[in-house]
Amino acid sequence: ALLFATPDIHGVLRLAALVRRRLHGDQAFFNVNRHLNYSNLCALSCKFCAFHRKKDQDGAYEHSLEDIRAEARKARDAGATEMHVVGGLHPWLPFGYYTDMLRAIREEAPQLHVKAFTAVEIVHLQRISKRGGDGYEGVKAVLRDLMEAGLGSLPGGGAEVFDDRVHDEAFKGKIRSDQWLDVHRAAHELGLNSNATMLYGHIEERSERLHHMELLRTQQDRTLAAWARAQGIPVAADGAVVLTGPAERYPNERLPMPGSRGRSTVYFQTIIPLPFFPNASELEHLPGPTGLENLRTLAVARLMLDNFPHVKAFWIMQTLPMAQLELEAGADDIDGTVVWYDITKAVGAGNHQETSVHDLKRAIHEAGFRAVERDTLYRRVERDGASWRAG
Repeated sequence: ALLFATPDIHGVLRLAALVRRRLHGDQAFFNVNRHLNYSNLCALSCKFCAFHRKKDQDGAYEHSLEDIRAEARKARDAGATEMHVVGGLHPWLPFGYYTDMLRAIREEAPQLHVKAFTAVEIVHLQRISKRGGDGYEGVKAVLRDLMEAGLGSLPGGGAEVFDDRVHDEAFKGKIRSDQWLDVHRAAHELGLNSNATMLYGHIEERSERLHHMELLRTQQDRTLAAWARAQGIPVAADGAVVLTGPAERYPNERLPMPGSRGRSTVYFQTIIPLPFFPNASELEHLPGPTGLENLRTLAVARLMLDNFPHVKAFWIMQTLPMAQLELEAGADDIDGTVVWYDITKAVGAGNHQETSVHDLKRAIHEAGFRAVERDTLYRRVERDGASWRAG
């Protein structure tokens, strides 16, 4: 709470920068990716959301499998390493549509990593598929089917803020924090890495943001405990795993990665703080967070989530200039080339929000860091035009 309350915001930012450099030095990550929003039809009507549409409403759409194949080919030909796929909770598309979509992407672009479906979508798919019942085993059954079809990891969307008061006022009907966390726990048990988000700056209090981070940190402790012991990293009596300490605490690997020595693990890779944009939503009377609040929130996330390897400044919702500042406030990643993003965007921006590798590298270099292209699992990418491989 002190980190949010202190007027010494520069001190908070310096602490976050210290931690960020302990973990990643002068590296700042980006990737070549493409987003696909397969439909904006949604059974929910969350107050903060300007993306969702109902049937026959202006702007409503759903993409065919041929549309999706075409997008996969564009991503492949552009040298993308990742396709990020999310959409609304479509009221009538069958479960087979989603597995067919993954297979279509895999057939058109076998090398492409598919990061798809928020925890909210996974629970929706469990309900429509009736796979494995309504509980935890049903979630795992659905994830297994999706993995067999080509799912590579989960994004972190749909988390919003883990608080019942905020939930009931701003996004009632959406899954609560326990279900969201269970979906990611199931994904980790099955071998899928994932990310986590926090949409802030609407009706929540700062204390509720901290509670959100505490829940994420506690689950990550449980996920990383066995891996940390195998690395010789101290695990506290309460189970806490800290990745952000001085170098001498880490006799082997500080950060979990594919192929880590000892017991392998999968985990939350990244926390992505997302500022709320009120325009065109039911909460458009709210002002949204300021630039200083964005910097402070990201810095607090870096300090609080001491067991998360990465913090992302998602440039689409932060803007590239703000993402540059956030690289010195705890972030080590600014996301990727994106192309189309229809969920939300900075004021005045359209859905076509592509940027180039050149511009991403330039933004990173101007901020004083060394640009490193990574794949979805944070492996370094070696590239020759559209051809690439992860090292």
